[in-house]
Amino acid sequence: MARNIREPIPLPVILAASEGDERALNAVLNHYKGYIRFLAMRPMKDEYGNEHLYVDEDMRLRLEAKLLYSIVTGFKVLPV
Repeated sequence: MARNIREPIPLPVILAASEGDERALNAVLNHYKGYIRFLAMRPMKDEYGNEHLYVDEDMRLRLEAKLLYSIVTGFKVLPV
């Protein structure tokens, strides 16, 4: 199975996000949207005993909030 390889987030976007820029924060959230949805997947059994995966929306929102909080409050870009 081929992996979906995405381009890294540009440094100016990261710096703007760490300063609280709304557009940059949305760009970071959009970049990690698929990974967050993957982490929020939970198994569920239906009335017939079949198991299905679904996205736990509460967990997805909590993960997004934690990502945003971490970027705005404690994110440091180290010099190269």
